[in-house]
Order: sequence, then structure tokens, then C-alpha cells
Amino acid sequence: MGFPTVRMRRLRRLKSFRDMVAETQLSVKDFIYPMFAVFGRSKKEEIPSMPGIYRYSVDCIGEEARETFQLGIPAVIVFGIPEHKDPEGTGAYDKNGIAQQAVMAIKDAVPEMIVIADVCMCEYTSHGHCGILTEKGEVDNDKTLEKLATTAVSLAEAGADMIAPSDMMDGRVAAIRSALDETGFSHVPVMSYAAKYASAFYGPFRDAAESAPAFGDRRGYQMDPRNADEALREVELDLEEGADIVMVKPALAYLDVIRRVKEKFGVPLAAYNVSGEYSLVKAAGKMGWIDEEKVMMEILYSIKRAGADLILTYFAKDAARILAS
Repeated sequence: MGFPTVRMRRLRRLKSFRDMVAETQLSVKDFIYPMFAVFGRSKKEEIPSMPGIYRYSVDCIGEEARETFQLGIPAVIVFGIPEHKDPEGTGAYDKNGIAQQAVMAIKDAVPEMIVIADVCMCEYTSHGHCGILTEKGEVDNDKTLEKLATTAVSLAEAGADMIAPSDMMDGRVAAIRSALDETGFSHVPVMSYAAKYASAFYGPFRDAAESAPAFGDRRGYQMDPRNADEALREVELDLEEGADIVMVKPALAYLDVIRRVKEKFGVPLAAYNVSGEYSLVKAAGKMGWIDEEKVMMEILYSIKRAGADLILTYFAKDAARILAS
């Protein structure tokens, strides 16, 4: 009955002392808020499967970014939803594309905001896969790298502060890093979705981004949920190729992976608290089965406790208000 039991029990009786001796601290500065951009004007469309999350037209997204920044959230990650899709995903690297316009609008509205640009083809291809397809309907990894690199440069030109490739093609970090360096953007860091699993937790996001595959699935290039050692190899490869920050996605079902990556590499680590994780809490909270706020905060603390330095989460604004209270 030494210090770890009796004394800590006494300290926990007062909330102020509990806060002072808490092992894990969560800050609004840890959050990255995902945002969805669409073409049009005066649009704020709630996503049915993600209550409280919206698609914004370019003329409205700046105001949403400003509100987010005023809550103390330092960064957003932008996903674009084009009007038209084609097999080559040309909207991804169009200099006047939806993501490029959204990045410019946010930087114009809130210059201090860190704007991260997601780089993937799935929202832009008519088939919904994360790369260019061969005649056999398989993803052409090497051809896709060229498009990803072009997309990254176009987003950097639009003003993105950071590039975040989420496609899981082999060699994409090296291709993007090289393209950025060669075009005068050597200062732009890369946050790689290094360990991205082929997860069932992505369903609501695919509704939000209209990016569900038209056929097949993405298990050929996303990770098997049964594997953890593979995640360490993927992270190591991305770091060797020049990634500045690595990410584990999803977060809640992969806390063990977050912990192992942090312990092995000790580099800046992000975790994506994905749409399915968000929507499950929202649905159960609406039904009165759980205390939504308490579950939300417990989840975010668990991700931070596991080792994440940064948390991409749709809860960011709600959690920011609680942390400020």
C-alpha cells in the first residue's frame, strides 16, 4: 500500500489534483480537422451518416475554417469532391480543381491556419479506386505515382502548407518528395498515411467524399487488419523515402499499432480517428445509450495515450469547446 495506491487515491479525490498528476494531456493544438469542399455557391450540406459534419462550397469554406481556427484548432485537412469524374482522375491535379480552390479560399480567409492537402485519386476517378487502372482493371502503381506527384505540386502551388498522400501506392512518398523539391517546394512537409488499413470504418467518409469503389475493394493496396508487423515495415519505408510525419489509420481499432510505431521510430506521429469511429459514437449518443461527450473524450485521450502526437478527428470542434470550458 505505497505511493502508487494510497497516495494516488488521495490525490484523485480532488479534480484539480487529478488534472495536475494526469499522465496524458490532451490539447486543442493536437487536433487536425477534416473538411470537405464541393463546387457551387452558398452550400453547406450536412452529411447524413456524419451528423454535424458538412460539405462546403468554396465561398463558404473560409468562414468555417475561421471558426475552427478561433476555437484554437491549428490545422485542417482538405478533401475535394469534383463535379465530374473520369478514369484518369484529372480533377485531382487540375490547377482550378475543387481542392486547389478550397486551399486558396482557406488560406485567404485564415492565413495562419495550417492547411493540409490530402492527395489521393479515389474522389476523382469514375471507378473510385485510388489509382489509374490497367486494361485488366488493376491499379497501375507506377503510372499512378506520376499523377500523385502532379497533384501534390498543384496543391502546393495553391498554397497548401503540407501534403498528405493517402493512396498507399508503393513509392509515392519518394515520388511526391522529389516532385516538390524539383518545383521549389522543398519546404513543404509530407505527412504520409503510412499504415492505412483496409478498414470497414471508412463507410461514412465514402458517402461524404462520394468515393466508394464502383467494383472490387481496396485490399490490394491497403493493409490487412490482421497485420501489425507489416505496419512497421510500411512506416520505415515511408520514412526512408522522406516522410516528415507518419500516420496510422484508423485509430481506435489500431491503438496497438500507434504504440508500436511510436516506440520503434519516435518520430512525429498522427492518427486518424475516422468517420466510422465518429458516427458510431454519434448514433449511440443520439439513442441515449452512451454519454456522447464522455465517450468522445475517452476515445481522444486513448489515442493520445497510445502515442499519437496529432489526431485527425471530426470531433475536433466539439472537443475544443470542452477543453476550453
